[in-house]
Amino acid sequence: MNGTATILIVDDDVRLAAMLGEYLAQQAGWRIAHASTLQQGQRMLQTAALPDALVLDLMLPDGDGLDLCRTLRAQPRTRGLPLLMLTARGEPADRVVGLELGADDYLAKPFEARELLARLRALLRRAHAATQPADVLRVGDLELDFGALQARVRGRPCEMTPYQFQLLGVLARHAGRVLSRDQIMDALKGHPQEAFDRSIDVHVSRIRAAIEDDPRQPRRILTVRGAGYMLARGSDVQPS
Repeated sequence: MNGTATILIVDDDVRLAAMLGEYLAQQAGWRIAHASTLQQGQRMLQTAALPDALVLDLMLPDGDGLDLCRTLRAQPRTRGLPLLMLTARGEPADRVVGLELGADDYLAKPFEARELLARLRALLRRAHAATQPADVLRVGDLELDFGALQARVRGRPCEMTPYQFQLLGVLARHAGRVLSRDQIMDALKGHPQEAFDRSIDVHVSRIRAAIEDDPRQPRRILTVRGAGYMLARGSDVQPS
């Protein structure tokens, strides 16, 4: 991603936002916008051109960032916006909630500015790759259109975040093979897993909800206990 990217930081810690904005501008050449309240962030996202990525604090003075995350993922205009959430609540359950609502990544406070930079670069790379010339991959009745960032099952569009689409793409390109969580993270060029990090499991659960006829009895994305996940090849998927 070149230096023309715009990053919106929604965080009520003005000092932290200023420090991060200066660091990201210096290191990556990005333009930085800042909102210190939930209402201001919503207004900027509705009335201005969308940023290339959003850094969203969950604990804001006038509301919960999770509510904004939920709203963004429900609207077509912002559904694909790369979103990294910040949280002072470091418990895995808190992070899982954000990922389930559609966040692509998270950082627990306190964190290193260079780690935020690395994770934003990874999000922007994936978003940029999704805008490249159309590349359609078919696995049985599952179709992945990388140009449109759209997954379809028997022609039915399946809603998911850009990160989840790319994760599904990794499994699809290795259909019939078991991939460990570390292999999936490496293929996504994401960050190393932290202790108790359930992000891959959460995203797989959301993908299953989108593409499976019955997510409780998945036939496409299979769990291989102790090893990882596998996308069944077309011939392996039995009719329900």
